[in-house]
Parts: sequence; structure tokens; C-alpha cells
Amino acid sequence: MIVVNFKTYLQATGDKAIQLAEICDRVAKKTGVRIVACPQLGDIRACRETGVECFSQHVDGIEPDRHTGFVTVEAAKAAGAVGTLLNHSEHRISVDELKKTLERIKISGGFESCVCSATLEETVNFSKLFPTFISYEPPELIGSRDKSVASEKSDVVARAVDAVPIPLLIGAGVHSTDDVKVAMKLRAVGILVSSGVVLATEPESVLLELAEAFEVS
Repeated sequence: MIVVNFKTYLQATGDKAIQLAEICDRVAKKTGVRIVACPQLGDIRACRETGVECFSQHVDGIEPDRHTGFVTVEAAKAAGAVGTLLNHSEHRISVDELKKTLERIKISGGFESCVCSATLEETVNFSKLFPTFISYEPPELIGSRDKSVASEKSDVVARAVDAVPIPLLIGAGVHSTDDVKVAMKLRAVGILVSSGVVLATEPESVLLELAEAFEVS
């Protein structure tokens, strides 16, 4: 599984978000690897129409009502999202808010959640809230071009996989086929990527290489 976080990059906004979503869909169909795009909320519907699965980058743990500036689970689902990221290091929320949001997601039904964790302790604690996935992402490695969670934190990944019953993804600096191979060897179910694909000169080639590494791992 590869989750591609579009963030708010201009290279993944509007028409460019659609182009990147088309790339995700083509690579998923070519390799058989599940690829999930995470565009901004305003781009989800158009990206979903390309055929790719989409997660929202965030939702709030509120019911539809008199609220302004929030994202409900219902709004994300109506736009075409099948799940959401939560607690990314660039959009951290409190444990109480995380718990509340996951409860709303479970009530809504048919919506996946991928909770980001920064440490082994968080990974273990968040697993007790039973999200669909946890993505272990040491924040100091996010955006790194020469280091990754796979190369720098493989011991933590191994301990996390053994410690939690939730399928684990890894992110932060992941950009190479070697990173994918380490992830698979450690029994993670996938990777969370962003700049390594979104900002690449040839994002389709990069994503294809990462996806094909799943087949040979």
C-alpha cells in the first residue's frame, strides 16, 4: 500500500492534483499495488473521478451542525474520500480530539483512518484506539532527501510491528526502492510518501519504481 500525501503543494493543486491522481491510478492498475491519493479537500471529488482511491488529509470529530471552518466525516465522504489521515506532524491534534474523531468515523461506517505517530510510544498508545492503519513518521525525517525512517529507525519499526495489532505504514523521508524493501522485510504493510513523489521531475516514474518494489520484496 502506498499513500501519497499531496499536502498543499502547488504541484498537487487543482488541475495538477488531477494529473497526479491520474498517475496514482495508472500505477495502481499497472502494478496491482493499492495506491491512495490524499489531495486537499477541494480537489477530492475531481481526483476521485480519475478512478484512484482518495483519503482526506484531515477530518474533525464533529457532527454536521453549526460549525464553520471544519471538515466533517460526512463532507469528506460526500466528496468521494474513502478514508482520512489524522494527526500528521503538520496537523497535530490532541489525544482527546483524536479519540473523538475516530469515534465519529466508526459511527459513520465505511470510512478508513490512518493515524500518524511520531514515536514508538505514540504508536502503541494510538493502536488502542483501533484506527484502520497507523503510519509511523518521525518528524525530524519528514522531507529528508538522504535519510529515511527505513534507514534510520528500522529498529523502532520492527518493535512497532511486533507491539501493535494495527497494520503499520512507515513514512518520513521514504523515497527509494530500498526503503520499500526494508518496510516489507520488517512487515510493515506500506509507505506514506509526499515530496519524494509530488515534487519529483517525473513523479510517475518514481511512483512506479516504488510500487514495483513491493512485487520483488
